[in-house]
Amino acid sequence: MKRIQAACLEQTVHFQVREPMPPDVVAAAVRQEYDHYRDLMDRRRIPYRILEEAAQPDGSLVIKIKKQYNNQPVGPYLEE
Repeated sequence: MKRIQAACLEQTVHFQVREPMPPDVVAAAVRQEYDHYRDLMDRRRIPYRILEEAAQPDGSLVIKIKKQYNNQPVGPYLEE
């Protein structure tokens, strides 16, 4: 029998807007969506760690994140 002792999901997420907008509006909209994403994980008590955050020339944002997967224990994955 096998049992998962610890699990973690590593994702690359690209926050961008769908319709064309002025660059300053794009940056604000992307930042708002990113903050909402983080607040949602905090409210749901999902353990996570932002590994990398990179602003793109078009105003979008790319992040690399490690987070808990399906309520499994994260073990040492988020301690690095």
